[in-house]
Amino acid sequence: MTAPGVPAPVSPAIRIQCLAVDSTDPPALAAFWSAALGWRQTYQDDDEVVLEPPAGSPEDGLSPDLIFLRVPEAKAGKNRLHLDLRPVDQAAEVARLEQLGARRVLVGQSADVTWVVLADPGGNEFCVLRALTPDELADG
Repeated sequence: MTAPGVPAPVSPAIRIQCLAVDSTDPPALAAFWSAALGWRQTYQDDDEVVLEPPAGSPEDGLSPDLIFLRVPEAKAGKNRLHLDLRPVDQAAEVARLEQLGARRVLVGQSADVTWVVLADPGGNEFCVLRALTPDELADG
């Protein structure tokens, strides 16, 4: 509720549809992320691959799609935008992602942080956060 005389906030009529990831090899990078997230491939051509959450899952229609676009140049420098993944078991997920082809990277984080920074096979950094505690889960 807003105070008298103060207009109610208006939500923009816009949402994030997809996150675009440049890649020299979109099919290979999409295959990594499909395996990492359990997402389905919904479109592919020579220059573009689209991943979406599993059909009927809670994320379907809510989470932005991932679109992998072919570019001629390799990644250079640190990402300006990255994904943060929230696992149930951080150590197990980091090990699984490493088996899929991710590698640990240092981007300036201190040794005492609660997340692990990895890079996908294309060199794009992402973080695996700590699991939520039971209290945090109960709070929603």
